Amino acid sequence: MSDRPISIHGDVSDLPTSRDGPASLAWWGNVGFMAIEGTAFLLAGGSYLYLMVASPSWPPKDFAPPELLWGIIFTAGLLLSEIPNGWLIKKAKARDERAVRIGIVIMTAVAFLLFVPRALEFTVLGLRWDENAYGSVLWMLMILHTVHLVTDWGDTLVLALWLHTHEVGDRQFADVEDNGNYWRFVELSWLPIYVLVYWAPRMA
Repeated sequence: MSDRPISIHGDVSDLPTSRDGPASLAWWGNVGFMAIEGTAFLLAGGSYLYLMVASPSWPPKDFAPPELLWGIIFTAGLLLSEIPNGWLIKKAKARDERAVRIGIVIMTAVAFLLFVPRALEFTVLGLRWDENAYGSVLWMLMILHTVHLVTDWGDTLVLALWLHTHEVGDRQFADVEDNGNYWRFVELSWLPIYVLVYWAPRMA
C-alpha cells in the first residue's frame, strides 16, 4: 500500500454559499433555542399546575382571576399576526427581496403594537408578584412569555434595519425565514399560557 497522500480536486464554485431549512446550521440552532425555551415554559406551567392542585382554593381567597379583555385582545392580535408572518416566510423562500423588505417592516410594527395590550394585561392581574405563590407563578408565566415577545421583536427590528441598509443575499433570506418560524413559536407557546393565566382559575 502506498503512503502517498490522496489528493482530491473538485470544482465547488457552483455550490451555494448558504442554505435554508434543515440544511442550515442556523436552522438547527433556532430549533435548539425553541426546544430549550419550550422546556422552560413546560417547567413554569408544571409549577403552576402543581400549586393549583395543592392549594385549597385557586386563586386564593380574596383574589379574583385576571380580567379577560386585554388577554383576549392580545391573543387575537398574536394569532392574526400569523397572516403577515406566513406571507413573509413564503416571500423569503421565494427570494423576493422587495416583498421581504416590506414584510419585515410590517412584522416589526405588528410585534411592537402587541406591546400595548401586553402591558395592559399586567395591570389586570389583580395582585403583585410577591403576595403569594399564586401571584409569583402568575407573574412568572407572563414575564417569561413577554421576554420572548420582546426578544423576537428586537431580532426582527435588527433584521429590518439590516435588510434596508445592506445587500440582501441567501443568508439574509434564510435569517428572515428562521425569524418567522421563531415568531410562530412565540404564538403557539402563548396559547397554553393563556389558558393557565385566564381560564384555569375560573375552572378550578
